[in-house]
Amino acid sequence: MKYREIENTEQLIELLTRQQFIESYAFQHIDFSQADHILSNHTFSDCIFLGCTLPERIRHSIKDNCIEFPMIEMPFNPFLNKLYTKETLYHGYKTGKPETYNNTSDKIIYEHFIRNGKEASDIKETLTRRLHDHAVTDAMFDFLSGYEERKLVAIMGGHSLLRNDSNYLEITKISKKLTENGYLMISGGGPGAMEATHVGAWFSGKKTSELHHALEILTQAPDYRHPLWLDTAFEVLSKFPHSNYNSLGIPTWLYGHEPPTPFATHIAKYFANSVREEGLLAIAKGGVIYAPGSAGTIQEIFQDATQNHYLSFGYASPMVFFNRNFWAYEAPIYPLLKHLSDTKKYNNLLLSSHDSCDGVVAEIMAFTNKVQQ
Repeated sequence: MKYREIENTEQLIELLTRQQFIESYAFQHIDFSQADHILSNHTFSDCIFLGCTLPERIRHSIKDNCIEFPMIEMPFNPFLNKLYTKETLYHGYKTGKPETYNNTSDKIIYEHFIRNGKEASDIKETLTRRLHDHAVTDAMFDFLSGYEERKLVAIMGGHSLLRNDSNYLEITKISKKLTENGYLMISGGGPGAMEATHVGAWFSGKKTSELHHALEILTQAPDYRHPLWLDTAFEVLSKFPHSNYNSLGIPTWLYGHEPPTPFATHIAKYFANSVREEGLLAIAKGGVIYAPGSAGTIQEIFQDATQNHYLSFGYASPMVFFNRNFWAYEAPIYPLLKHLSDTKKYNNLLLSSHDSCDGVVAEIMAFTNKVQQ
């Protein structure tokens, strides 16, 4: 890796204290005036400055072979140096006043996105969106570097799954058990089955009775279109404010009418859904669990099958279908893929179907244990 990344003021000060000739560093959205007291005879060579604030007096220290991307005024930061969180996306939201969602960064960015077109034609708009999504990907891989890749597991499923549906409870249990066994749980970051993934991760290490108490609160607003959907989530988070476990939500403003779940500790929100979809499946090298869903989930199944067929990322990972009846009869994808696999139309598919939380968890863990042996 040629360019070492500096992503906050503390890292910058440590670097400036350690050395004066600084070469091949990338500085991401940093205000250099915060380190003005130690900037003296420093020289910057072959460096990249992404949306940084650079005091005039240090510009003579920057050689011509450096690249500067100045900050571009937008409702979003094109040069993010860390992932979103519930605090950043929902800043300004007040419980008991659902209308205050309109004041949050998440809604303001979504309205800007719609106003300028989902497929924008203005070059400034398209450029800043690409820069933003690149920054999100960079921050996401920085975060994922702390995890073993075969312990990255995604749960895919419908956004319309109600909080009082039995499948919602089962997904929380699956996610809770896998998280407690060292897996990082990932989803599309929205409501329904996605939210259940992060609720389960949040309650990892906690008593099952505490999870059930949380669900009693959440089911007061069973659907994301309910005006108290966010309020009940934040009520749960206020009662259980701490979690020792992380989870990663990967939503998109393309579906911005679906608010991101605040139960995800880290949120990689994209403008380009194509980048988000492909990337989400690509990083889930420990396997993908498919809960009942509709068109979006079915699309993801075939994207995942294609990645596995071609061993696009070096090896195939499990495709675990949760709820046998649904995937055999209501949306008969499992027998189709099984047939395609048996007849060698698709290769390298590790298919299984389960009805129980324990069966799903065992399938994922068996794959990890086999690889580690």
